Amino acid sequence: MLIKPYLHHISLNVTDLERSKAFYGGVLGLEPLERPPFDFLGAWYSLGDNQQLHLILYDGETLRSGEINSRDGHFAIRVESFRQAVQWAEEAGIPYDARPNARAGFPQLYILDPDRNIIEINAESLD
Repeated sequence: MLIKPYLHHISLNVTDLERSKAFYGGVLGLEPLERPPFDFLGAWYSLGDNQQLHLILYDGETLRSGEINSRDGHFAIRVESFRQAVQWAEEAGIPYDARPNARAGFPQLYILDPDRNIIEINAESLD
């Protein structure tokens, strides 16, 4: 069992980034956040005290038939221990994509639920 999970961010695919930024930042009034220098376009916004919304400009399909693709729509939960999350996935027999030194600045573990929805499990730092 994962220890004290909580929602970290929600990631949504968008087809027109400027239109989406006008809606989330302008219409909804969400506060923009700095975003790491990924090699694809997007925008980050603050949601609540520690939660975030990540918009990803994406033209791929979202009905998954292939492997885990972290750029596809997903939601993330933060846990206290990245290594325990990896151990949990291994013990549960869940296929995963572990990224202990992810470009995002925190370790990430991606899994698929039974319907092939992507779930990111991350930790503040690598333990």
